[in-house]
Amino acid sequence: MGRDVIIACDFDSAEKTFAFLDKFTERKPFVKIGMELYYAEGPAIVRELKARGHKIFLDLKLHDIPNTVKKSMAVLSRLDVDMTNLHAAGTINMMKGAIEGLTRPDGTRPILIAVTQLTSTDQESMEKDLLINKPMAEVVMHYAENAKIAGLDGVVCSPLEAGKVHERCGKDFITVTPGVRFADGDIGDQKRVMTPAEARKIGSDYIVVGRPITAAEDPVAAYNRCVKEFIGE
Repeated sequence: MGRDVIIACDFDSAEKTFAFLDKFTERKPFVKIGMELYYAEGPAIVRELKARGHKIFLDLKLHDIPNTVKKSMAVLSRLDVDMTNLHAAGTINMMKGAIEGLTRPDGTRPILIAVTQLTSTDQESMEKDLLINKPMAEVVMHYAENAKIAGLDGVVCSPLEAGKVHERCGKDFITVTPGVRFADGDIGDQKRVMTPAEARKIGSDYIVVGRPITAAEDPVAAYNRCVKEFIGE
């Protein structure tokens, strides 16, 4: 499995998304469609970007009772996305239901990953708001192990935890890491961050990069810089 850079297309309309992606005339980047864009445009945006040749990570972070997640994943499986996700906090049974729903009649399915803890969450807020008093690293590892038990392909985690996830769950267990910023950039509202080069060294399989590319003066140059630092191309 090769590394890749995923651009977070956190726009509120198809028009803005196409205007941004039209800048990429050579390489069709792997893109993430999150809640903002999906809720604005619905399944049509997924179909259009697939038709344009993009790989898609559909980032909707499902979290509900197992049967609801199972049925929702069955619907999403028809969109031909390459990757989707849910919250590991939904329990092993919910994750198993998701796998069952996501798997098509021919046995194929998108990559399914679980969110451990959001990169905007730090130890203090986890203890104060969620009443989870274990160390962050221990919580992330426990959630990752649950995802593996349930049959998922990997987790979304901070790049700070990617290496440890591989140690605990195996090198083939995928780590998708947001919270990536350039060394000379603004970290925004992310608490647990790392540069593309550091994420590569620590073992991230995919990095998700938003504002450092989408808000850059030259987004294509910023994307190419990410690819060079993370993949080495």
